[in-house]
Amino acid sequence: MNTLTRATAAATALAALLALTACSSKAKDGDDGSKSAGGVKTGEGVSGKTINLGVLTDMTGVYATLGKSVTQAQQLYVDQTNADGGICGHKLKLTVRDHGYDPQKAVAAYTELEPKVLGFAQFIGSPFVAAVERRIEGDRGLVLPQAWSSNLLGNTYVRVIGSTYDLETINAIDFLMKEKGLKKGDKIGHVYFEGDYGESALKGSRHMAEEAGLTVVEQKIKPTDNDMTAQVSALKKAGVKGIVISAGPRQAASLVGVAAAGRFDVPVIGNNSAFAPQLLATQSGPALQKNYYVASPTLPIGADTEAAKKLVADYKKAHPKDSLDNGVVAGWTAAAVFGEALKKACADKDLTRAGVDKALLTIDAFDSGFGVPQDFTDPSSPSSRQSVILRPSAKATGGMKVVREPQAAKATEGYTAG
Repeated sequence: MNTLTRATAAATALAALLALTACSSKAKDGDDGSKSAGGVKTGEGVSGKTINLGVLTDMTGVYATLGKSVTQAQQLYVDQTNADGGICGHKLKLTVRDHGYDPQKAVAAYTELEPKVLGFAQFIGSPFVAAVERRIEGDRGLVLPQAWSSNLLGNTYVRVIGSTYDLETINAIDFLMKEKGLKKGDKIGHVYFEGDYGESALKGSRHMAEEAGLTVVEQKIKPTDNDMTAQVSALKKAGVKGIVISAGPRQAASLVGVAAAGRFDVPVIGNNSAFAPQLLATQSGPALQKNYYVASPTLPIGADTEAAKKLVADYKKAHPKDSLDNGVVAGWTAAAVFGEALKKACADKDLTRAGVDKALLTIDAFDSGFGVPQDFTDPSSPSSRQSVILRPSAKATGGMKVVREPQAAKATEGYTAG
């Protein structure tokens, strides 16, 4: 399995090669080569009475648990939508490719599926999305990535759902300051993956430090660094009063567990990718429930809303042996956003790629039932600046309970990643 370092380097090289030699060769005229079906314009990805959507996921790599949950939730949305008659008289179809968090496989899968699909309801891995971003802009097929890097903003066809990692980190530190005793003059540790994800989050901690009078003590790690003993030791020696972790679930569990064993009693908060409910069954489970928090773009799968309760029941029925996690929420939300854009495009009688993107630009307050309205009218901004603060709980459905409702810190106002 490739490390994120190798993945990012390879993806960067691929991006440069693609920019020079492999940009889309399809001519993009005004009507997108579209045809009419029952008075509705259609183009790539619409065949007969079927709308084909692509899924570029990770079922066997670093984020295999996430990829499985996201994909199964999206298939559930498709099955239920088709059972209700589809969209615009068309049935939805997902075509799934597992890239295993490998850059070559990710780019190859995009190349294979792009001519066959209307767009992509899932694309895990911001480095891989970045590697084909120029092609996406030329191909004009909507991509909804399961990635929250601020570097993905600005392309009208790549739309981040929810707050980006930098905004999420600002909101996370705001929580530590308002509710966990962190104050002006204190040091805060930040353990982060090298590459797109961690460095996007680091922008947020640096901004918040400047705004709030904090000092950031940085600890860069690799995805292969599973033991956080050295990082905990360095942060304890530095005297930090709180820690942000922008890494994977395994690193978060190690950091919290090592800190607890060493009686280093400071709050730790992670980005939304830094937790999996399976961790609660490990030795780190008690420490995670005591001193760990997670910033999330939406309410959790166990939220007390009718939409959440229905999704839990439907998902359990479809996948009785699989655990619930927030990947289910991410997958369902992305599929629902794509579905909403398709419905609006149908009403405008334009199911071409350009028509679907134009329709998405009119959606300014979409809520799939998980508490945070999403605004897609500005491609240069994420669809929300709010974050929900969650806490691990073995008693909660999906392993997470809400400790602070959706809100955006004052420090997010006027902030841009730059």
